[in-house]
Amino acid sequence: MLKSLQELHPQASHHCHAFLTKAADNSQGYGFSDDGEPSGTAGKPMLMALQGGDIGHVCAVVVRYFGGTKLGTGGLQRAYGGSVRQALTLLQSKIKIAMVHKTLACQYSQVDDILHLLRQIEGEVVSQDYQQNVVFQLAIPIEKLVLMQDKLHTLSAGQLQLTASGQ
Repeated sequence: MLKSLQELHPQASHHCHAFLTKAADNSQGYGFSDDGEPSGTAGKPMLMALQGGDIGHVCAVVVRYFGGTKLGTGGLQRAYGGSVRQALTLLQSKIKIAMVHKTLACQYSQVDDILHLLRQIEGEVVSQDYQQNVVFQLAIPIEKLVLMQDKLHTLSAGQLQLTASGQ
């Protein structure tokens, strides 16, 4: 993303960024760059805005063209941090759920029941192959894997088993 913005705005004075690779409150996965601005005036305020937005797995880039007016260190901090805070109000986000990929083979007559179970646990069909049997590649929330296995066992009297996926 940063590289594409640098190519899109090659005449810009600065392409400052900050990112969180983990949850907002996890201090292990973050980074930032002032990209030539005075130290601590761009990337750090942007990072603080991201962390304060309570959103993880996010990157912000501010592209700045110098217009001749010097903002000073305080003005730069307010401008960069404020830009990110304003952008966060427009951001559409969703909860990231850890998934595990599994394969399930079943009979055609079992497909509707399996799809119903999958909806109950908020799982997803990644792919499906209809041949002699139906083979599903599934994405199942890790926290609901045991529940899905139990429900499949009950549904099929132990015949249906999730197996390791090739994905």
